Amino acid sequence: MARTDTSTHCPYCALQCGMKLRPVADGGVVEVVERTEFPVNRGALCGKGRTAPAVLATGVRLTGPLVRDAGGDLVPAGWDEALGRIAEGLRGTRAEYGADAVGVFGGGGLTNEKAYSLGKFARVVLGTSQIDYNGRFCMSSAAAAHQRAFGLDRGLPFPLEDVPRTGCVILVGSNLAETMPPALRYLTELRENGGRLIVIDPRRTRTAEQADLHLAPRPGTDLALALGMLHLVVADGRVDEEFVRTRTHGWDEARAGAMAHWPELVERLTGVPVPQLREAVEMFCGAGSGMVLTARGPEQQAKGTDTVGAWINFCLATGRAGRPLSGYGCLTGQGNGQGGREHGQKADQLPGYRKLTDPAARRHVAGVWGVDPDTLPGPGRSAYELLDALGRDVRSLLVMGSNPVVSAPRAGHVEERLRSLDFLAVADVVLSETAALADVVLPVTQWAEESGTTTSLEGRVLLRQRAVTPPEGVRSDLEVLHALAGLLGHGKGFPADPEEVFDELRRASAGGPADYAGITYARIAAEDGVFWPCPDEAHAGTPRLFLERFATDDGLARFVPVTHRPPAEETDTEYPVVLTTGRVVAQYQSGAQTRRVAELNAAAPGPFVELHPRLAERIGVAEGERVAVTSRRGRAVAPARITSSIRQDTVFMPFHWPGEGRANSLTNPALDPVSRMPEFKVCAVRVEAAG
Repeated sequence: MARTDTSTHCPYCALQCGMKLRPVADGGVVEVVERTEFPVNRGALCGKGRTAPAVLATGVRLTGPLVRDAGGDLVPAGWDEALGRIAEGLRGTRAEYGADAVGVFGGGGLTNEKAYSLGKFARVVLGTSQIDYNGRFCMSSAAAAHQRAFGLDRGLPFPLEDVPRTGCVILVGSNLAETMPPALRYLTELRENGGRLIVIDPRRTRTAEQADLHLAPRPGTDLALALGMLHLVVADGRVDEEFVRTRTHGWDEARAGAMAHWPELVERLTGVPVPQLREAVEMFCGAGSGMVLTARGPEQQAKGTDTVGAWINFCLATGRAGRPLSGYGCLTGQGNGQGGREHGQKADQLPGYRKLTDPAARRHVAGVWGVDPDTLPGPGRSAYELLDALGRDVRSLLVMGSNPVVSAPRAGHVEERLRSLDFLAVADVVLSETAALADVVLPVTQWAEESGTTTSLEGRVLLRQRAVTPPEGVRSDLEVLHALAGLLGHGKGFPADPEEVFDELRRASAGGPADYAGITYARIAAEDGVFWPCPDEAHAGTPRLFLERFATDDGLARFVPVTHRPPAEETDTEYPVVLTTGRVVAQYQSGAQTRRVAELNAAAPGPFVELHPRLAERIGVAEGERVAVTSRRGRAVAPARITSSIRQDTVFMPFHWPGEGRANSLTNPALDPVSRMPEFKVCAVRVEAAG
């Protein structure tokens, strides 16, 4: 067997670590080998990346279509029958109830080509406005705040290589050591270079252990914390007045909001002592440069957009934005969380990060697609609102690359809505909990079996290259959309070749905020990725944004006045404890793939409830005993993990598992008014021994 290595990228998080795949002759498919020349991870991989080929194996993944028979069981079927059933189901719903009775739910792990084609399929073939994706649950609040302040949303406006060279990093609500382990080296190098690290997290995580200063606020109070720190910046005379005057708008209103949050008030709200607040401000402002990086902690709240906005205000007031080695950035979670929302599977956007309500954007994209712009539907429901409408306004649903039965808030309700549909079709690589509910399940190719691009948290467009041939009964998502479009009367416009799709995406994005026009497969391979915007092939790409001007009409950043407000659901005598959720290092998202890898399951075999020893003593549970966590939406049961690294008023559950330990049975779907992000990170619960 030829031992030709194929350069590609990990299928999991937005770090998109470089790796090589090598064929093996001993019964496996491929093995992962280091790709040390790729600059982001320099060969390092976490356990998920190293074991990713395990999901390629027969017996783990789907290898043929399934349809539900008259007895209610999923049984094998041929592709013609499966595709025919989907076309019939979508066509019938549209004819009886109208185009918006058909919904499409995508995923932040889909390649740019798939996300683009899925959005086009929904709007051109189905004519529906009802399309959104699970990336809405990822960094939509940060995206909205980016747009308000800077006029452009890219997770990081600078490459990761800048992080170790700045003077101070404030990391808010991120546990990089478990969510993106190879990225932890950037924080280690920061401190080795003399920089300082401040971590803000209600838990003393493995990442917080690396910090010079750890602040542990009560979940849901990140906004108050940011405002309190900005108050101290003003009170101590640390505002960069020249920067504020020459490069921003709106400071007076934002300043007034901050001054209403004096340190003692913020201590009462957050539980963070005033001396720690002062130390954090002194540490950040005392450095010559600085960055604030946020993740899901502050973002997955019903005030996530304002919370991120408060941290952006903090950066602007201190002159830590639009300058070398300084700025605000968001650590995107999903593998293509950045590109996935740029090119059309989000309810309110067209390719190139264009607004669906912008007449010029509609004309441009419609011209590329060869349709009348008036035929394009307007914005639809956001992700949770779409899921909540299933079985009522939305009667049929096509799901690609998502598992909302496990990943959505108030998951028990979402599962009920999925079961109430007239018709459900799911395309996935494994039989996920959502796929198990479907009328038709389509087996689709995985990362190693197809080519396509993703866009990392840096805004670097990358190329995954096909390394192996998929099983005979498996087709790509692009082939699925091509076939369905043909069955529904659109024989042209949906190519199955990813590079052909990407070339069309380049034309559709040209001139838009996320301009990929100058990016080609050849350039990506030759340059280890290309940073957007890149308007033409002579352009070098844009690793660093905003150094000369922000992406607003006048080039000035906007302060946005914000004020603290409590979580959508506060604790009381019936539900006296706060639940927060997150990830563990050996599992990923809903766990649909990682839970099928023996090595990862050995490291993280199931859910747990992390609680403080005093809370454990109060409810009478010991390490490993079953704990029941109950909210107003549901109940979950999992073993106790007792640790003093969490606040006494807080419990933590990872969200990777279905069944009785499903953390999202508990979470609150209260939505941010701007981003429509659900409040995953804080809800009121009752904690007791499960008996």
